[in-house]
Amino acid sequence: MNRNVDIIVSGHLCLDLIPRMEHVPLNSLSSPGRLFEVGAMDVSTGGAVSNTGLALHRLGVSVRLMATVGGDMLGRATVEFLNTRDPALSQLITVQPELSSSYTIVLAPQKVDRIFLHASGPNALFGIANIDFTLIAQTKIFHLGYPPLLPRLIADNGAELEELYRRAKLAGVLTSMDLTLPDPNGLSGQADWPTILRRTLPYVDVFVPSIEEILFMLRRTDYDAWRGDILAHLSADYLDALATDLLEMGPAIVGFKLGALGFYVRGNRPSRLNRLVLNRLVRLPLRAEAWANARAWHPAFQVHVVGTTGAGDSAYAGFLAALLRGMGPQDAIRWACAVGACNVEAADATSGIRTWDETQARLDAGWPTLDVCLPGL
Repeated sequence: MNRNVDIIVSGHLCLDLIPRMEHVPLNSLSSPGRLFEVGAMDVSTGGAVSNTGLALHRLGVSVRLMATVGGDMLGRATVEFLNTRDPALSQLITVQPELSSSYTIVLAPQKVDRIFLHASGPNALFGIANIDFTLIAQTKIFHLGYPPLLPRLIADNGAELEELYRRAKLAGVLTSMDLTLPDPNGLSGQADWPTILRRTLPYVDVFVPSIEEILFMLRRTDYDAWRGDILAHLSADYLDALATDLLEMGPAIVGFKLGALGFYVRGNRPSRLNRLVLNRLVRLPLRAEAWANARAWHPAFQVHVVGTTGAGDSAYAGFLAALLRGMGPQDAIRWACAVGACNVEAADATSGIRTWDETQARLDAGWPTLDVCLPGL
């Protein structure tokens, strides 16, 4: 692998099948025997590896994808799709011939939030054996996405997830982790997430889940009570308290993707930031003084929403790309919101993303934000 690679994105990879069904009423889907006329099928790679990785690639970041596919037609289509973007992207994708590939059918009736029908495929077996730590040591950032959909990693209260990140830190890179919402009725929904996070986060430098994901894992009572309108219950004080709990588990930087409310981020105490920034193996231009004890929030930008698939992954890509450029908290989350906003202007997870220069021009032109507020800020 070229030693100039900036980021390796690993974890969950699948093929997304997205029928255009904006005119299908959500409540009608429960009627058996009905036929619904829908539009064209958008086909794209999906999962954190694709969504975050391709967004980074579009932003001009040198990135490689480290994941597995099956040896079937879906697996070949997954690799072929990546190769159409850049053959270098799939260099670290491994094929398991005996397995059927992972796929997700994404249902978005009348533009409500998405419903996912997901088959795990090789992701069910993804673990430390699929990570080449020699290659990890040659990059700057190691980012892994969707542990809830990687059951081997979260088994035994996250023993393998903890070991994976411990070894990644020993490789001398900045480590980053993203989540996806667990299935309440599945293995991920029954996992002991407070224990898994307490074990893993000491080895994770950057941790920015969505607010829904972290509430499910650490504030389940609030999640269940607020499911109808989580954003309406949030305040700066609430997010501060939640972020403090996470920072005490070990990360240098934590934050929350807030949908229409934008992006919120906190920095840990100076000693934790210094430990990261002064590590000679971590080759990033971060300034500890800019991030230590920082708190920042940025609202979402105004856009015409076509689809929300991969919006959080794209926002995370914008955030990581900003860190690579040495940006401070406010600029980094501004970029996270910008890239996430570009994402939702297309039906799939990646085609709405623009280049860094195109996105910068949009920001320079005075791109307006939504008229929203976070109480207390």
